[in-house]
Amino acid sequence: MPRRGTRKTVAKAADIRTVAALAKVSIATVSRTINGSPAVSERLAKRVWQAIEQLSYFPNTHARSLVSGRSRLFGIIVENITNPFFPELIQSFEEIAVANGYEILVSSSNSDPKVLTTCVRRMLERKVEGVAVLTFGEEEPVLDQLANHNIPMVLTEFKLSDPKSCTIVLDYSTGMRAAVAHLAGLGHSGIGFLAGPHMIHSAVTRQDEFRHAMEWAGLPIEADWVIECDHTLRGGVHGFERMRELKRQPTAVICSNDMTAIGVLRAAYMEGLRVPQDLSVIGLDDIDFDEYTLPPLTTIRMSRVELARAAFEALRQQAEAAPGARVQREFPVSTSLVIRGSTSAPARC
Repeated sequence: MPRRGTRKTVAKAADIRTVAALAKVSIATVSRTINGSPAVSERLAKRVWQAIEQLSYFPNTHARSLVSGRSRLFGIIVENITNPFFPELIQSFEEIAVANGYEILVSSSNSDPKVLTTCVRRMLERKVEGVAVLTFGEEEPVLDQLANHNIPMVLTEFKLSDPKSCTIVLDYSTGMRAAVAHLAGLGHSGIGFLAGPHMIHSAVTRQDEFRHAMEWAGLPIEADWVIECDHTLRGGVHGFERMRELKRQPTAVICSNDMTAIGVLRAAYMEGLRVPQDLSVIGLDDIDFDEYTLPPLTTIRMSRVELARAAFEALRQQAEAAPGARVQREFPVSTSLVIRGSTSAPARC
């Protein structure tokens, strides 16, 4: 026997006229309220938003952008979406953006200039009001696309002469000096460094700051103990293997990022070495995984929230500045040392 249909009638979706009728205001007042116009009193705006919530009305953002001339959309381009640092950074950026009435468009460059070019083109097609290029790489050629279209942008560490560009200045020095001082205080004098790819300017900066920190602490730098690898788990494993091939080996190693450091933890375990008794390990980033590695990873913290807030604020100032107004060009972000279980005195002490 055929089953009887149980289809229910779906209520017609509310539109701006329905909202205006419920709030007992004009359609123009609803439109001005949604677009944040100061011409609407607080009392009327409250009534409109109550009606919007009651009717579960979703304003047409595309129509709003056509009326206002603003998309209220920011782009964010990250280096490698598989590195947990970047999803955590995106989440922080989105939370801040949404709280301030903006939406975001996310792309990942995968450290490939061709992919980065495609990412930038997508941003331009969507009429973004600004782009945060948080890729830590050498991006100057493709950034001309943004500059030529007069799009505000914020970069990490990289400076352009374009007046629409801002720079997030990362203070690696403070965190790196704290890391070296921590190891020296534990009795380590032989400290190695697993660097990131030299094609990435942030990796070079981190390596330079390691050298400066060692000189500042009065510790010798062994050239063989500074090993270039990549910012991945596999890179950490390969860097550790190369370090183990040396006749003399460091008792502690600082890594250019946390993924590299976690790779070292894995490789040391497979080799039968104990961390931190046989080898102390320090990372850089402070991703959420660090608390759950065995042992928990000591690391140089670069706050994703602070980085995201600096990136958003740089774009917001550019997007909302009056013509000819001066805006801040540099936004500092600090680093600090988080001590966990992957560092201790060397075994011979």
